[in-house]
Amino acid sequence: MRKRRDGNPKLDGALKDQLQADGVIKGVAGDRQFVTALARGLEILRAFEPGDGPLGNQELAERTGLPKATISRLTYTLSALGYITYLERLGKYQLGTPVLALGYASLAGMEIRQTARAAMQELADKESVSVALGGRDRMSMRYLQTCHPESLATLRLEIGARVPIESTSIGLAFLCALPEGERGYLLERIEERSGEEWPEIRDGIAQAEEDIAKKGFCTSFGKWRSDVHAVGVPLVQRDGAPVMAFNCGGPAFMLDQERMEQEVGPRLVDLVRRVATNRGDISF
Repeated sequence: MRKRRDGNPKLDGALKDQLQADGVIKGVAGDRQFVTALARGLEILRAFEPGDGPLGNQELAERTGLPKATISRLTYTLSALGYITYLERLGKYQLGTPVLALGYASLAGMEIRQTARAAMQELADKESVSVALGGRDRMSMRYLQTCHPESLATLRLEIGARVPIESTSIGLAFLCALPEGERGYLLERIEERSGEEWPEIRDGIAQAEEDIAKKGFCTSFGKWRSDVHAVGVPLVQRDGAPVMAFNCGGPAFMLDQERMEQEVGPRLVDLVRRVATNRGDISF
């Protein structure tokens, strides 16, 4: 465990993910700076996903792995603070308005979303594709900005949507740009949860790495969903900020592999390079 400049312990990426695995946070042995109760409360908030209805204590216990008695105390506290709202008729909770304020504050603080949005929308309209910017959320990619053409009525994943790392173009692009230590750790976790599918996934990651080195983008043709074609490009941000990635995609019947390789992929690479140049970032 390293020390921050302020003298407090700093958790490395692997340890942080280990603490977060399966929603169970037990704290760090000997780390008096780590507040387990706070971490568990945040796990309750994370248990609510886009599209969820209200959740009861039993459902929250199942999603977080925390004891039901602990869940009851945490939901009582979060409810008193307004972060969740108790629906007496259902006996369940839903997220409260203060959580929305936190989310908007986070998104508003990401300058790259504003910098890239106009170029993303231009590409979306020109190529009739969905364009997204995403970052890692544990073992998934979370969409932080999305742009869609009016002509595309399906496959409109919005801000907050979560997709797998290992089978999507945005996730593969992200993996290829990571520092060796973080990348190695994530690959170990992906292997653990992939089981017999790991050899195929490993080959797909290796192919993505080769494609990015040669063409600047990687592809996912039916890997995530059989009816979806997509390309992805990584972005390494300045000042040590987290690696992010962009993707373009849409229905396979509208976007054949040749068009994605010859037109959409190169244009996404150009978009990311322009965004990187304007911000002083590194286009991978």
